[in-house]
Order: sequence, then structure tokens, then C-alpha cells
Amino acid sequence: MKKQVMNMLAIMLAAVMLVGCAQVSKEEVGAIVGAGLGGIAGSFIGDGGGKLVAVGVGTMLGAIIGGETGKSLDRADKLALAHAQHDALEKGESGSTTTWENPDSGNSGEIVPQPAYQQADGTYCREFQQTIIVGAEMQPAYGTACRQPDGSWKLSQATL
Repeated sequence: MKKQVMNMLAIMLAAVMLVGCAQVSKEEVGAIVGAGLGGIAGSFIGDGGGKLVAVGVGTMLGAIIGGETGKSLDRADKLALAHAQHDALEKGESGSTTTWENPDSGNSGEIVPQPAYQQADGTYCREFQQTIIVGAEMQPAYGTACRQPDGSWKLSQATL
């Protein structure tokens, strides 16, 4: 059993290294790693023919979950998004578009701020519209951001 797990891990490592040499998306890498981990998890379940089914099911579920995880925004995407949001809210003219893109992941987006207004407590806020593109999927959202005493903007409401 331990030898099988080690063999599967070696195959996964080789696949990830080969994938690293090619231009492959995070979604594909996630699917490969998820499939391997799912297959390993499935190998610990059942006996005989049942074990084979468990490995197959584990591999399929791992690939699906890993692929979905790979499609999400990574840390660099989130930093680019946060920087663009700050620029749009701080310096952007109402109705103008501020864009961002992570060339490594291919993810991108845009933020369109609306006119600033002052709440009763003196806090300045701006509504905004935002679109994030992950893979080929566009995710529109809108929300409100308010300036904090330290000058940063806090998203107080965002809706997809």
C-alpha cells in the first residue's frame, strides 16, 4: 500500500514538473494535482473491485475540485485587484474605468467608481461597479466603499 502511494506521488510530481515546462493554466494544474490526491484517497477505500471504483471516483472528484480551485483568484490577482480598486476609488473620475490584469494567470478586471458622497457621520463613500474575469468567465459586481480614518477604503457592501 505504501509503495502504491509513493508511486502515485512520484507520477503526480513528474506530471506537475512536465506541466511546469508548458504553458498550462492553474485550472489544469489544479485538476492534475486534485486527480492524483483523489486517486490516492480512493486507494485507501474498499477491497478488490470496490477499490478500483473508489480510486476512479476519487480521481474524478479530485480533478473537478482541483480544477475549480485553480480557477479562483490567486494572491497576485487579489493584490492587482486591490491596487486597482484603491486607484479607482482614490483618483478615478466618476464613470471612468480602471483596469487590472495578471499576465501570469490571465485573470483581469475593471472598476468603475461613481461620485463620492458624504454620510451623516462625515464619512466619504463611493459606489462602484466591478467586473472580474477568471478564465473565460465574467463576474460582475457592485458595491460601496467608504474612506477610513487612516485613508484606506473599506468595502462595506459588495454584491455579485
